[in-house]
Amino acid sequence: MHTVGLEDELTFSIQPSNDSHIALRCDHALLGADQSNLVYRAAQLVLARVDRAVDLSITLTKRIPLGAGLGGGSSDAAATILGLTRLLELNWSIEEMAELGQQLGSDVPFFFVGPAACVTGRGEEARSVRMTGTRWIVLVNPGFPVETKWAYQQLSASRSSVRPLSPALEQLGSRSVLDWSELLPLVENDFEAPVFAQHPVLAEIKAQLLGQGAEAALLSGSGATMFGVFSGQVEAERVAAWFARDPKTKVYAVRAGGTSVTSVV
Repeated sequence: MHTVGLEDELTFSIQPSNDSHIALRCDHALLGADQSNLVYRAAQLVLARVDRAVDLSITLTKRIPLGAGLGGGSSDAAATILGLTRLLELNWSIEEMAELGQQLGSDVPFFFVGPAACVTGRGEEARSVRMTGTRWIVLVNPGFPVETKWAYQQLSASRSSVRPLSPALEQLGSRSVLDWSELLPLVENDFEAPVFAQHPVLAEIKAQLLGQGAEAALLSGSGATMFGVFSGQVEAERVAAWFARDPKTKVYAVRAGGTSVTSVV
């Protein structure tokens, strides 16, 4: 797993109080500001763990599309845990924060060890990996979400067993330093078959990314975002502009592990 330079923004404000109170504000109409939101639940877990009463105000500005397979909610949960540990001067270790994050989602622990990690188990086992070389990522979101639970159900129903990893992937998984050129020829995503069957436009986007010169193109997580990997910024921005001709599509050209430079909506 690897981070990319597309981020939501979280702002925290804490005041002493006799009773704990969490007020969450979010600029996205489809996201609740209560326990249905991972940010709210992450804050609850931290305050319950330290048994401290505070008046906590959180503002969440969404930039990562919802239901996109980009880990937006999980990254927000991790950022909430990290932010509060700093504000409250808790001095928690990465392991302690990851253990708390695991209660919120299997991919939350990754965000404490990124930007790149080898992730195993249900996602709770995340080992930091250093990537050599640089790459730019074009994210193409078709404008509709894919529900994670549905995708897992479809994947489970479509196969009778799980293929073992290839020897090449097994070998890469044991290393602490990897180069992009070694990894890209081996990438695959088991979710593609069932998700593409329901949403053929995603298979078309993959073919278009490869046709536009991507070194690799893949469904991100369980979808619905597709991503293409490019060697340079200029090429990535050109391809992003090509996809952005479709008004229904959200397109981002971002550096792998870096800060968002270009976004076209």
